[in-house]
Amino acid sequence: MQGSRITTEERSAISTYVGAGMAVLLVVVGLYFFFLSQKEKKETTTFDPNRPIPSDAVLKQRLKAEEYSVVREGGTQRAFQNQFWNNEKTGIYVDVISGEPLFASVDKYDGGVGFPTFTKPISKDFLAESLDTSHDMQRTEVHAKRSNAHLGYVFPDPKSSTGQQYCVSSAAFHFVPVEEMKSRGYEAYLSLVEKK
Repeated sequence: MQGSRITTEERSAISTYVGAGMAVLLVVVGLYFFFLSQKEKKETTTFDPNRPIPSDAVLKQRLKAEEYSVVREGGTQRAFQNQFWNNEKTGIYVDVISGEPLFASVDKYDGGVGFPTFTKPISKDFLAESLDTSHDMQRTEVHAKRSNAHLGYVFPDPKSSTGQQYCVSSAAFHFVPVEEMKSRGYEAYLSLVEKK
């Protein structure tokens, strides 16, 4: 019975079909993960005010440990050893969770505390304040209203042009330089930082 055996030519053809099938499968899986990563990149680097706030489980995976500790657990950073305390670039500081613009570089000043300090937020409507009595202190804690991210504290400061110092944690923000603001969805805020 000659038909029951697979010939070398048939074996070669089957190997070719299996190899081609595996290659197509790998390409499809690769494309899926590429588009998934592009979607996540877009969600974390561009601003969409209608995008829902991710769950804490998603944030725990997406954010760095220090960022999560600050925004969700009220953690702190070391003075003079954080990313933006002495940043002098022009741009805006946006919520690390929602991407919402919260502070502008034109309102940043050296408060002498080793953390980013601002005279005012872009809009007080974007912030919420609450009394914090932890560590035997009484201070006003500042949160991002939409994401409920812990940002830092607001204190009276006679050196500030508004009489207030918003002392915030670098880990609560992403910085968007002025040259990237339009491409990342912040065109409406360019007038806040562009030189007249």
